[in-house]
Amino acid sequence: MCGIAGFYRLPIAPDRKRGQLQRMIRTLAHRGPDGDGVYVDGDAGLAHARLSIVDVDGGRQPMSNEDGTVWVSFNGEIFNYVELREGLIARGHVLKTTSDTEVIVHLYEERGPDCVEMFNGDFAFAIWDSKRQRMVLARDRAGVRPLYYTESAGGIAFASEVKALLTLPGVRAELDPIALDQMFTFWFPLAPRTPFKNISELPPGHVMIVNRDGAHTHQYWRFDYPDAADDRPVSAKEEARLTEEVRALLLDAVRIRLRADVPVGAYLSGGLDSSITTAAIRTFTPDTLRSFSVAFANAEFDESAFQQEMVAALDLNHAVTVCQENDIAAVMGDVIRHTERPLMRTAPAPMYMLSRLVHENGIKVVMTGEGADEVFAGYDVFKEAKVRRFCAAQPGSRLRPLLLRRLYPYMPRMNAQSQRYLEAFFGNHQDSISDPLYSHLPRFRSSQGAKAFFSAELRDELGGYDALDDLRERLPAEFQRWHPLSQAQYLESAYLLPGYILSSQGDRVAMANAVEGRFPFLDHRLMEFAARIPPRLKLKGLREKHILRESVADLLPADIARRPKQPYRAPESRAFVGTAAGAEMLTRMSRSTIADAGYFDGALVDRLVNKCTRFASTGFRDNLAFVGVLSTQVWHETFVQQSSAGIGTPLASSQPVNSDGNGRAPVAVNS
Repeated sequence: MCGIAGFYRLPIAPDRKRGQLQRMIRTLAHRGPDGDGVYVDGDAGLAHARLSIVDVDGGRQPMSNEDGTVWVSFNGEIFNYVELREGLIARGHVLKTTSDTEVIVHLYEERGPDCVEMFNGDFAFAIWDSKRQRMVLARDRAGVRPLYYTESAGGIAFASEVKALLTLPGVRAELDPIALDQMFTFWFPLAPRTPFKNISELPPGHVMIVNRDGAHTHQYWRFDYPDAADDRPVSAKEEARLTEEVRALLLDAVRIRLRADVPVGAYLSGGLDSSITTAAIRTFTPDTLRSFSVAFANAEFDESAFQQEMVAALDLNHAVTVCQENDIAAVMGDVIRHTERPLMRTAPAPMYMLSRLVHENGIKVVMTGEGADEVFAGYDVFKEAKVRRFCAAQPGSRLRPLLLRRLYPYMPRMNAQSQRYLEAFFGNHQDSISDPLYSHLPRFRSSQGAKAFFSAELRDELGGYDALDDLRERLPAEFQRWHPLSQAQYLESAYLLPGYILSSQGDRVAMANAVEGRFPFLDHRLMEFAARIPPRLKLKGLREKHILRESVADLLPADIARRPKQPYRAPESRAFVGTAAGAEMLTRMSRSTIADAGYFDGALVDRLVNKCTRFASTGFRDNLAFVGVLSTQVWHETFVQQSSAGIGTPLASSQPVNSDGNGRAPVAVNS
């Protein structure tokens, strides 16, 4: 895992290019504290900050092929590099290292940009092809690793994080109001949009080719599902065969993700998915396994009893960080600086604390359970949509809506509500059942309530924009043919997973402490196979992840294997009450700071703050709004105000590079 940065055809004077690359990569030192390097070739520049995991001594970057015509700066891991390397050597390639990075440049020699189809891994990389004078940018299928870019003056710059782009002359941080509207609806902006105006994200499963004719992007992979018409009953024999195949694919995904020249640890939440991952690791390693978890002082969020049961069952060397509510306020500024976006939940904060614990224990790599809920239908939203459809089929039934009370047993405030409230909250309306967003409308509508705090000026700037219509228009044509469960899975997998789970709760807070997460459930072989499994075997009745549970039941203690889903959550508005750190954070929500930023209505925010700080119990919508407003204000202070203070000078002040591409001679510097 590393940080990458670079540019192509930006009007930067030749003698300033290396210095600019060094400024960019220094902002990513937290991602790669083990070394850095830059490479310049005429109009092109690459930079790299290294977290050394595979071929610790020989894997320095940027790295080239034999004749130095193809260079790469690579963030991530290619897990099938051993097999790919053997094939390359058999075909006559000369490899100088044992790193996974080197297979990229040699497979690019053979297949060009289509080399991405050969990789089983989590990656974002930039390849400079000097023969063809083109820069190739690529991102992994599920969107585990980030890659951002900005186009300016006929050129392009890119980096693992936006903060590297903000070192470029003329690049300023400014809020994109449509992105904010999207984040206050979905919890993330819809790629390629980011919170920053004029800065974009390369979407998952995409390749961008940049040459003198401009930038051209194409999608090489996406989530896909069978037609609903193909759904059929499954025999016991067929179910057994599918179950065995799930097990085999999952165990192999774990096996190849153990490839590293440093120890690999595990995150252990106490839930099904991380328990499966940790147990699977133990089938491959007789050595003591290091595991790490977050415990909460507030019993409503704590799962430490289940964590300790797994520790005892697997004989783990376990470490715990206990999250007090005031800890969230204390780290929230750092979290926003690393996630680089407003947040609607505080959940990334304890994950930041967890990666800090891992780093303090000298571990660079952890295996995690993310992706299982998307791939095998584990989220409550899938059960909720099934119950709502069941109720809508008989709208006059008094018994069917009672099933709504079975959905969230871990949320006592929800279950204390009246039946009429629950039916209104879940939107059990027969006339919306044909909406492609039907499964997620209650969540989206609840989140959108936070937009009531937008200022009049922001509303005017947004005009008639509708985030839900925007998402509907992005759905693939075949979406309507899929089973309702597959539709809901797609919304989670293609949007929330890369947009929030893998970014704000994953890569960004882990790499803030130089920790690489690996995700066996997001092995593309497993994702593609699971997509073809009949929906009735993923959500069987209201039993989530049925086929996954059956495939690994023998690896887990019985009560862990049977345990229902309890989503990872963290204290929200109450985490900012009653402590010095919380009070300091709340200054960002004062009338004057709200007015200075201009995004929200100060009077309405005052009422929200009073409500959330005076009363011990705060509802879902108020918590979302509170965290959303606060984090936006912190984001504004961290990026917009600092950018406005003046970072760099306008691009126009730099001397343009010669149009024939003959700038500075190629120089590679590694440390």
